[in-house]
Amino acid sequence: MNNFSTQYAVMEHFYTIQGEGHWAGTPAYFVRLAGCEVGCHWCDVKESWDKNLYPLLTVEQILQFIQNTLTQRVVITGGEPLQQNLDSLCEVLHQNHYKIHLETSGAFPLSGNMDWVCLSPKKFQKPLSSIYEYVHELKVVIFNVSDFKFAEEHASLCPKNTHLFLQPEWSRESQMLPQIIEYVKINPQWRISLQTHKYMNIP
Repeated sequence: MNNFSTQYAVMEHFYTIQGEGHWAGTPAYFVRLAGCEVGCHWCDVKESWDKNLYPLLTVEQILQFIQNTLTQRVVITGGEPLQQNLDSLCEVLHQNHYKIHLETSGAFPLSGNMDWVCLSPKKFQKPLSSIYEYVHELKVVIFNVSDFKFAEEHASLCPKNTHLFLQPEWSRESQMLPQIIEYVKINPQWRISLQTHKYMNIP
């Protein structure tokens, strides 16, 4: 195992149901890493931005938490998880037969061996060109009508078999969801992602 990082600043970790995107409705253990320099004004976990506010957990500690559940899927999210090198964490999780999903803005270099990469690009700090070839799922948050063009621009850079999702920003769901519905009817390569965990009142 390499030693780029054997400790991670973790804001929170929990066993729940994936609420968004392709894997919505499936159980997974979420590891929310602290630290994010992307700075989306509508971010719903702004408390994750400052990594200095949170404890460092070893890879072994994180593994032990996950092993206390029945899931075989681990979602590494943030904050922006790629601000921490994920090689060691992924190596240990794979050694213990877990499938690893990454949720990222793509604004920092990819580290770790991932089974599933969900790219959610942001206008505030755009993805590195090197991320696109690894993307399994593109999930674009729709805050206003200009975001449809933004979504298409990023879809054109992803592999042809990438799963494409449009997701209304939570505070503007009532305004944007009707427009997303009409857009997907005209552009059926896209699917709609909703934050179903918020409807279910779970993390």
